[in-house]
Amino acid sequence: MINRFNFALLALVILFTSCGSYKNIPYYQDLDKTKSSEEQISNYKPTVIANADVIGINVSSRTPEASAIFNYGAKDPQSALNGYVVDQKGEVQIPLIGAVKVAGFTTAQVQEKLNQLLLTYYKDPVSNVRILNFKIAVYGDVLKPDVYSIKDEKITITQALTMAGDLNITALRKNVVLVREEDGKRNFVTIDLTSKSIFNSPYYYLKNNDQIYVQPGKTKYATVETGYRTTSLILSGLSIVAIVIAATFR
Repeated sequence: MINRFNFALLALVILFTSCGSYKNIPYYQDLDKTKSSEEQISNYKPTVIANADVIGINVSSRTPEASAIFNYGAKDPQSALNGYVVDQKGEVQIPLIGAVKVAGFTTAQVQEKLNQLLLTYYKDPVSNVRILNFKIAVYGDVLKPDVYSIKDEKITITQALTMAGDLNITALRKNVVLVREEDGKRNFVTIDLTSKSIFNSPYYYLKNNDQIYVQPGKTKYATVETGYRTTSLILSGLSIVAIVIAATFR
């Protein structure tokens, strides 16, 4: 009887709490879903390389054996594993070429710069540059909290949350916090996933080392607390039964 009562109580708490908070669950609630619409993308800016970033460089030419010297710093075992580390001057040291300023530039701009510098040594060189240490952290009330390495430099907050298995049903969709460090400052930005305005936010596209925290709602704690109380009641009941049985057989 105690088990059935507590199970029914837990089910009712979950049911009523869920019904009361469903209006806060759907994404993009202010989007008119009765018709198609479109809007210009004006908030995307390519990622720029920063100090302490690690970049990979791959160079191809008509003499691939000779140009292989540049590929991820092949002559330096550490660089071969980790790529070129951008120093405090915003530069990387490249074989033959020397110091090259990369901080503040996009990978496409660095590629163009390298192609020009490499013309001194090779005919028709083609370089490929990418950021190797691009990562984001997603934690809180999501299915798979973790630090995720990003191969593509263009990633959105919705894509990041999808990588983390999406928000749990108990998560607060209006209070997602983005933590971003840039220019020596740490910014805390509240994101509302229930509004389609997120797509035009300057924080929709993520930057290297961004953190996303998903705050759990009270429903999660209410469920856990109810479950804890139920377990306590069951254990207390079993203890009483054990005491009664022990007293009976004395």
